[in-house]
Amino acid sequence: MNRTDKQHGVTLTVERGLEVLHAFRAARAPLSNAELVRRTGLPKATVSRLTTTLISIGYLRRVGGGRQFELSAGALSIGHAYLEANAVTRLVAPVMQKLADKLNLSVALAVPHRLDMVYIAWRASARIATLRLGVGSLLPMATTAVGRAYLYGLPEATRAPLMAELLAAAGDDAPTVRENLDAAFEDLRQSGVCMSVGEYQRNAYGIALPIVVGRTQTLMALNCGAVELEPDMVAIRERVTPELKAAARTLSFILSDVDCEP
Repeated sequence: MNRTDKQHGVTLTVERGLEVLHAFRAARAPLSNAELVRRTGLPKATVSRLTTTLISIGYLRRVGGGRQFELSAGALSIGHAYLEANAVTRLVAPVMQKLADKLNLSVALAVPHRLDMVYIAWRASARIATLRLGVGSLLPMATTAVGRAYLYGLPEATRAPLMAELLAAAGDDAPTVRENLDAAFEDLRQSGVCMSVGEYQRNAYGIALPIVVGRTQTLMALNCGAVELEPDMVAIRERVTPELKAAARTLSFILSDVDCEP
């Protein structure tokens, strides 16, 4: 094997190792090798080898000495280092907390990651029932308000191929996904926000809008949401929309001189 082949092998191993780590979501549910195989699409032998390696270097640990794994401190330290070095997460926190407390909702700022949206900042009122979400949570782009708001904010030349990927990934659900995306885009054109109710989780709703921030003019999405049995979405929308838009304007202002590359 020549040097180029060795370098390619190392790169592929790193890529696959990151795929395994990426399979763990913010809910922190432990995963077995079989579950990791399903989530990553990697061969069983490869996953087994990678989990052993990731345990040895401190990025995974066994749960109760059994057959399931969870992220350990080594992996969490990477995310912590990102948050500590990221001016955006520090600057937006007070504005988002104020909005969350005023509306009794959770508030999130999200950026894209493949076909998902990832929360880079999250705040919630202490008085609400909410999803088990937080910084680092991944939500599907195609079926959540925050994802649809981000898609709407993209230039058409960027949006079209991403939409094609999302619809291909949706399989038999593609017609419904497309219909809901079109409805969300029309909602955003008419009102500046879009909503999703019960699509990501039963009784959960979200109201979102796109936001462009920083010297880099980086597109993100700002979202309010909660879990509520039979929510009155007309009243919630009327109450939330002006406050969400005002918060977006404030965030755009305070981040205007910041490099906001996700």
